[in-house]
Amino acid sequence: MDVTLGVLLLDAFAFVVFAVLILVAVCIVITLGQLPGRLARKWGHPNAAAINAAGWVGVATGGLLWPLALIWAFTVPTGVSSSKVRDDHEDRDTIEPSLPARKMAAPSIVAAG
Repeated sequence: MDVTLGVLLLDAFAFVVFAVLILVAVCIVITLGQLPGRLARKWGHPNAAAINAAGWVGVATGGLLWPLALIWAFTVPTGVSSSKVRDDHEDRDTIEPSLPARKMAAPSIVAAG
């Protein structure tokens, strides 16, 4: 009886570990499928919907098209000026003054007499 209970516990533990590994793999695949489309939408890419579709098709085909979708998300189209495409670094690097700028009076020059 003791041996049978130990084997059943090991089988149950192996099943739980296998189920967790499958769950983690599914989460990774979903995250990778969404990545190119999310980046394209975040940066205001004009072809964001196509990049999103290419990312999912790339995941479905075993990763054949996915790297191209990711590279496409990082490119700036030739007809779009760089000011229209949002730069992630601009949002983080801008420093807004918390206090209004004070106008400094010009120092008065007093003639020594």
